[in-house]
Amino acid sequence: MQFGVFSVGDVTPDPTTGQEPTERERIKAMVRIAQKAEEVGLDVFAAGEHHNPPFVPSSPTTMLGYIAATTEKIILSTSTTLITTNDPVKIAEDYAMLQQLADGRVDLMMGRGNTGPVYPWFGQDIRQGIPLAIENYSLLHQLWREDVVDWEGKFRTPLKGFTSTPRPLDGIPPFVWHGSIRSPEIAEQAAYYGDGFFHNHIFWPAEHSARMVQFYRQRFAHYGHGTPEQAIVGLGGQFFMRKKSQDAVKEFRPYFDNAPVYGHGPSMEDFTSQTPLTVGSPEQVIERTLGFRDYVGDYQRQLFLIDHAGLPLKTVLEQLDLLGEILPTLRQEFAARRAPGTPDAPTHASLKARRDDAKTAEESTPLVTVGE
Repeated sequence: MQFGVFSVGDVTPDPTTGQEPTERERIKAMVRIAQKAEEVGLDVFAAGEHHNPPFVPSSPTTMLGYIAATTEKIILSTSTTLITTNDPVKIAEDYAMLQQLADGRVDLMMGRGNTGPVYPWFGQDIRQGIPLAIENYSLLHQLWREDVVDWEGKFRTPLKGFTSTPRPLDGIPPFVWHGSIRSPEIAEQAAYYGDGFFHNHIFWPAEHSARMVQFYRQRFAHYGHGTPEQAIVGLGGQFFMRKKSQDAVKEFRPYFDNAPVYGHGPSMEDFTSQTPLTVGSPEQVIERTLGFRDYVGDYQRQLFLIDHAGLPLKTVLEQLDLLGEILPTLRQEFAARRAPGTPDAPTHASLKARRDDAKTAEESTPLVTVGE
């Protein structure tokens, strides 16, 4: 089970002080959060991709490349890479380059994004969002697996004899998660390729998350990649934690009430009862997180959103310290409840080992001639 954090990179004023970080301060804060995540023992840091205010991470590979140079172990990912408005050729090149620089500590999450105006900025039509996601990923999948590509589709110019460079490290493309909140077509796409499905259920009730994940599992099995229980699932989540639950509620309330997405809407109490947001003590965060398994089954990756809504960097780093303290318990409890045969989250090392083992087995299989 992998644990990590993801950042959407919003630049939001602190509602308790009125202070708003500069873009530079927010970018530097995201880097520090990634470094701190490694320090406390987390497995993954994921950065969002946005091209509009009030967000800053418009170039995830630039940020993750910098973070790669200042860390040693943590997996670097995205949340998400916009498969609809980015050219698949550029995605293939950029993330293969990042993978090479980071010695394989890279995977990525494909998604359509949630900002409609982005589409025309990059010459696309939001009404074609699903077809764009399907066609663009089909091309990307091919670019990473074939040295010379001939291709023709609807949304970009054809390719003839094209080779994207650099090639994926060790001939192993970065593992891909397909991220979706409400689109079964994206879950279907993940299942078709045998990729991971990441359901960022931070704004949705458990029943919706369960339906989406179950649909992906069934389709994963349908396409012959294994049993439904062997499908690769990731979940989003969010918390605010203090040693005493009443302190957490008191401190987080102004941030919740003024958050860009859900502020000035439902009460914090209603929102925490209806979504995975947990505001409380470490024990409450442990209990709530372990409960995710009850409705999605055993899964492979849990990412938390903890640095949004204007929370100052000092507070976010304190949240990471607290997460680091409960991390051994989360790992132990998830492992104890895990069904036999549940796969681990793929990594570059595990994918390379699987490829090499398959090659060795193939080479060691004796040839049988007719008549033997």
